[in-house]
Amino acid sequence: MCGIVGYVGSRPSESILLSGLARLEYRGYDSAGIAVIDGDGHLGMRKRAGKLQVLRDDLQHAPLADGTSGIGHTRWATHGGPTDVNAHPHLADDGRLAVIHNGIIENFAALRAELAGSGDTFLSETDTEVAAVLLAREYHANGEDLEAAFRATVQRLDGAFTLLAMHEDHPGLVVGARRNSPLVIGLGEGETFLGSDVAAFVEHTRHALAIGQDQIVAIRPGSVTVTDFDGVAVEPEPFEVTWDAAAAEKGGWSSFMAKEVSEEPEAVANTVRGRIHDDAVVIPELDGLDDLLRGIHRIIIVACGTAAYAGQVGKYALEQWARLPVDVELAHEFRYRDPVLDEATLVVSISQSGETMDTLMAVKYAHERGAKTLSICNTQGATIPRESDAIVYTHAGPEVAVASTKAFVAQITALYLLALHVGRVRGALSAATSAQAVAELEAVPEKISWILEAEQERIAQLARWMADSRSVLFLGRHVGFPIALEGALKLKEISYIHAEGFAAGELKHGPIALIEPGQPVFVIVPSPVHSPVLHDKVVSNIQEIRARGARVIVIAEEGDAAVLPFGDEVVRIPLAGSLFEPLLAVVPLHIFAMGLAEARGLDVDQPRNLAKSVTVE
Repeated sequence: MCGIVGYVGSRPSESILLSGLARLEYRGYDSAGIAVIDGDGHLGMRKRAGKLQVLRDDLQHAPLADGTSGIGHTRWATHGGPTDVNAHPHLADDGRLAVIHNGIIENFAALRAELAGSGDTFLSETDTEVAAVLLAREYHANGEDLEAAFRATVQRLDGAFTLLAMHEDHPGLVVGARRNSPLVIGLGEGETFLGSDVAAFVEHTRHALAIGQDQIVAIRPGSVTVTDFDGVAVEPEPFEVTWDAAAAEKGGWSSFMAKEVSEEPEAVANTVRGRIHDDAVVIPELDGLDDLLRGIHRIIIVACGTAAYAGQVGKYALEQWARLPVDVELAHEFRYRDPVLDEATLVVSISQSGETMDTLMAVKYAHERGAKTLSICNTQGATIPRESDAIVYTHAGPEVAVASTKAFVAQITALYLLALHVGRVRGALSAATSAQAVAELEAVPEKISWILEAEQERIAQLARWMADSRSVLFLGRHVGFPIALEGALKLKEISYIHAEGFAAGELKHGPIALIEPGQPVFVIVPSPVHSPVLHDKVVSNIQEIRARGARVIVIAEEGDAAVLPFGDEVVRIPLAGSLFEPLLAVVPLHIFAMGLAEARGLDVDQPRNLAKSVTVE
């Protein structure tokens, strides 16, 4: 949530701030604003509720004076509604100081009462303005030293936050701080950037620095200083962004989601690349951790939303190939029930952004309780990987649409690689099984491409026919069950209609009561070749719901003739081993959700009320 951009350099800052905010729109927001210090040392600010274009139009009508330093923000409302007044930046010190903020300041009410009692007044309902007013007080108490004032301010704040500030007295300086909220540095030639993630500045530089927990950064045109909250110098971790700005652009596609669905084969292939050696999986990031992995007796996967469904799929692979018991927990529930953890427990977190607050807190909790932690993440320089003992990166490239597609298949792929790596290290996996699994995994990208080429238009047409549906159900068994959950979530996220996923075996235990004439039901059918027992049971489920008038859309592998008499529509996927079917079966569900939302005239990239990166609890 909330996009943050900071810039100091020699170029006009307004265009850089606005383009950076445009690249952060995927994070979800309801207002936007910028502050710029012009050539005369005057701080100008403009902010508006609504989409970024509202702010652009306002600036075109009444431009700010040119300046070469500035900060910009897109806000997702927490404290106070999405209004012009509550939008960021917030000003203090008679309009000479500007502050933007991502996160929640938990003790803002006490601080606001204290400041109000000393005579300060407030214009907004936000916790951010409290930080701005407090910073102004500290600025004058610390001899008008902005960095010293910033240190004094953040030490009084509780909660999760990223703060950026600038003052008229220091036109070539932007200071920032982070606690449990993302912030990265971009290094250009004679210019320096700050951003919620690298998308904010990747069109200008791929050279970046990661800022750690409870650290403060001061950027000037040609320099960067990082300290901890006590003022002790810190050496930030450098990294290179592995994708360019064009990767985060639509490139002629109707939506980012359409583009990203088309990139699912590449996401799988890139995640596998460099991790296969002699028909076995060897993950370079886990080099030297064999003893740790041999000492693990149990795995807990923590994640939220789509990532949790990827974890549920991965559970089957980890138990089958690594022979370890696996639990999958929703990250926001995990630490509140006093789970049993020890040094023989491996907690695997999954987060596309690496900044999901609930997941980050679960990782911190696990670490404090002595468990080992491993992160599966798609974003370099993110917080969760830095807080974990080990990291396996997916290589899906930037995912801009809020509804996750290519990141989901990349997460499953990474979990399969992890299962095969751990199984090899622990001696639980035979060479023959490993070779067969590797061959299956390497074949997945081509099979997904086949689905996109052979079935996409028909699925999209089916979605258009069903645009007036009020409810859609999804059924699956074994690894098909989490795919049913994922299909339902995608439909809810972007088309705003009721959708539920069920384990097919649960049908007679309650959900069958929902079936009425015309009710659309997607059924993910297991392979008759690799899972004949489950296949027959699911075919029986199909007969049960058809007998009650359901309209059945079947997702089945090529050559499965047994389902033909029972499916009103049959979507084909290529033949694959039972553990690899989820990577194929989910693709039609992504296409369907996107097609139905488009048919209803909805914004598939930025669905209402949602944000790509959930950085508050």
